[in-house]
Amino acid sequence: MPNTKQAEKRMRRDAKRRIRNRYHLSRMKTYIRNFKKLIAEGKIEEAKEYLPKVISIIQHTASKGVIHKNEASRRCSRIQKLFNQALAKAQSQNK
Repeated sequence: MPNTKQAEKRMRRDAKRRIRNRYHLSRMKTYIRNFKKLIAEGKIEEAKEYLPKVISIIQHTASKGVIHKNEASRRCSRIQKLFNQALAKAQSQNK
């Protein structure tokens, strides 16, 4: 338990931030999971439409300070790479 008024205030503030951070992190992970599911199912066109949303959510999470901007860039890069690989695979199968 906190011993000072400042420590009590920090506890209240940290609790609010923890809830806010958990919301943004959970939302980002859900979008990424849904995107990967679309790729796994071979729904390339739907994934193509969904990709900008996923990248936007990742960047938004970084702007809130929940994740570091370099982590956001890395996640975006990996998502884009995954999409490009799936797209190339789909195009090679159509030929």
